[in-house]
Amino acid sequence: MADQATLNGGQRVRINSPLADGVIGNLAELSGDIATLAELQTKLAVVDMKQVAGAATIPVALIGGGLVMLLAAVPVAMIGASELLADALALTHRGWAYLIVSAVAMALTVLLVLIGLPRLTRSFDSLVHSKEELARNVAWVKTVLANSGRMPAHRRR
Repeated sequence: MADQATLNGGQRVRINSPLADGVIGNLAELSGDIATLAELQTKLAVVDMKQVAGAATIPVALIGGGLVMLLAAVPVAMIGASELLADALALTHRGWAYLIVSAVAMALTVLLVLIGLPRLTRSFDSLVHSKEELARNVAWVKTVLANSGRMPAHRRR
């Protein structure tokens, strides 16, 4: 019949019956719970990202400073190499000074990056909270979906 649905076990239920309304109500409630979980998960991710941004500021500044120094060292190294070439052609010996400055700047760059990189990777540790909560929420949804067709234990008697 058009106004009936077949359930597990061959039992027929009228579409407008309390049992069908209970299924629809449960699905609506589950959908509401999933929407609430998604909203809470998003809010947690926003809080975590704010914390990450705060923790990453100094490491990013250190790495940025190191990269700026590296970019500044490359032209100096090129000028130094040019001066050495000029020396090889019997010009003045100023190139060695340029190379020494360039080497010091590159060493400082390596030092800044070595200091900043571990701090940058540690700044992302707070995202663990979002990941763990998402895993718990997904497990809960799977459990609810797996048990949604079963009658509660207190009603089986």
